Amino acid sequence: MCGICGALFFNDTTVTDNAVKKMNREMAMRGPDNEGLFNVGWAVLGHRRLKIIDLSSQSDQPFFDQTLSLAIVFNGAIYNYQELRKDLVEMGYHFTSNGDTEVIIKAYHAWGEACVHRFNGMFAFAIHDINAETVFMARDRLGIKPLYFHRSPESLVFASMLPALLKSGIVEKKISVEALHYYLSFHAVVPAPHTLIDGIEKLPPATTMTVNKDGNISQHRYWTLNYERDREEEKYTFEDWQQLLTIELKAAVQRRLVADVPVGVLLSGGLDSSLIVGLLTEAGQKKINTFSIGFESVGGEKGDEFQYSDIIAQHYDTDHHKIEVDAERMLPTMPECIRAMSEPMVSHDCIGFYLLSKEVAKYVKVVQSGQGADEVFGGYHWYPPMMESQNPVDDYRALFCDRTHDALLEILHEPYKGDADHVTKFIRRHFSEPGAPLPIDKVLRIDSTIMLVDDPVKRVDNMTMAWSLEARVPFLDHELVALAAKIPPEYKVGSGGKHILKEAARAIIPHQVIDRPKGYFPVPALKYLQGEYLEYVRNIVKNPQATSRGMIRNEYIDTLLQSPESHITPLRGSKLWQVALLEFWMQENEIGAPS
Repeated sequence: MCGICGALFFNDTTVTDNAVKKMNREMAMRGPDNEGLFNVGWAVLGHRRLKIIDLSSQSDQPFFDQTLSLAIVFNGAIYNYQELRKDLVEMGYHFTSNGDTEVIIKAYHAWGEACVHRFNGMFAFAIHDINAETVFMARDRLGIKPLYFHRSPESLVFASMLPALLKSGIVEKKISVEALHYYLSFHAVVPAPHTLIDGIEKLPPATTMTVNKDGNISQHRYWTLNYERDREEEKYTFEDWQQLLTIELKAAVQRRLVADVPVGVLLSGGLDSSLIVGLLTEAGQKKINTFSIGFESVGGEKGDEFQYSDIIAQHYDTDHHKIEVDAERMLPTMPECIRAMSEPMVSHDCIGFYLLSKEVAKYVKVVQSGQGADEVFGGYHWYPPMMESQNPVDDYRALFCDRTHDALLEILHEPYKGDADHVTKFIRRHFSEPGAPLPIDKVLRIDSTIMLVDDPVKRVDNMTMAWSLEARVPFLDHELVALAAKIPPEYKVGSGGKHILKEAARAIIPHQVIDRPKGYFPVPALKYLQGEYLEYVRNIVKNPQATSRGMIRNEYIDTLLQSPESHITPLRGSKLWQVALLEFWMQENEIGAPS
């Protein structure tokens, strides 16, 4: 896990490393163990390293293979790198390091752009092919690792963090109206290639991009998720699917043990993280470091799930760490948490992951986390209504989105309104793509490949990397996700959600955790804004910067402030916090109005 960045200069534009140095400096916490720069020809590459695999300096980056004339900066982990290395050695390649970075370079030389099909892992990388005068970039299938870029006629700059691009001195800080519409309506999800900053894009998941020295760019989507079953798969029974699922679950967790440092687990007490602990124990791991966090209760809503995480910790005799956070600790931390966000992430549990990661990093450098299981295995409350939907676009929009397009226009000032319902158009376009025939399949696919990427997954990456902690997500192993897509939806969505996952878990973890009511990562103080929290938010949305920006109508802000608890989104979030978080993020990053 690391931070990568770079600048590519087109058409004889003067090459300078100033922007790369600034971006590298901004990403220090993503890689405190080493810093490097590679400047050859028209490309400058930068890297911050967090040592996880091959702790020696031989795997420092940028990694340059002089024989092949290839240089790489890489963020992530290739879990099957040892198997690929054996194949490459048999093909005649020689290695000077023992890590996964050099394997990517050799794989690219051996198999070209198709090398990405062979990688099992999470990755974002850029390879400078000096002889071909190209830079090849790629992002993993589920978008676990981020990659942002800004293109101008003279150059292309890229980085693992959007704020790093803002620090480059090259990007104009103007908000994108289309992205703003996504944020305020599509549950704060801004799908790739969009970002809230006009002119900054993110490379979509499962996509490669080739940049030529003359500035020409081509992108290719190399993987799609298919929810259709073949004739043989249509014959599978529930038990057949459950057996296949158990095999893939074990493999996914086992793969994510590949490291030269200890691997812990973020244990919320829910089914998903508990199952990871159980599978790791079955794999022979002893005295696993597990970590849970809890907050003060507010408005009658409990702020922790320690009773369930304690069951798992005691059952498996883990080395368990419980972190309790009171209001006095949370508020002062909020600005630094916001600064750690590449994009504004409205979910209340961001601060939870941020504070949890701070403590976890004192004990381990790598953790496994349960993100993704709800989207992949149908665990959310809006899935059952979609099973019989006759109008999937409208029904999904009503269940998932925070407000209608008309309601959005009512709260925005000009020039933020625009003239298009971007959210409905995006949902309709995504639902029309082949490979997901049923309404519920369409919803599971958009949640697994869009919402999941730009909400829970991004949240985990940003908050853990803020403390130099690598998070691995076994439920997003692409082979497991591909299998889950094929499982009949009634086996997933039935019995209150994640039915087949629960049944597979019964042979592994205690039933008290499986049959408990569904929980979330609760941070009640940000859902029921009261007292000093409400005053904190008031100061943000009434800040002179917010007023001069003229984005959201004052009357609407006043309505939210008068009764925050009366304005909750369909997905149980605070509309006031949504607006405040956006404004807070823009203030921290000095974002201006649209041009």
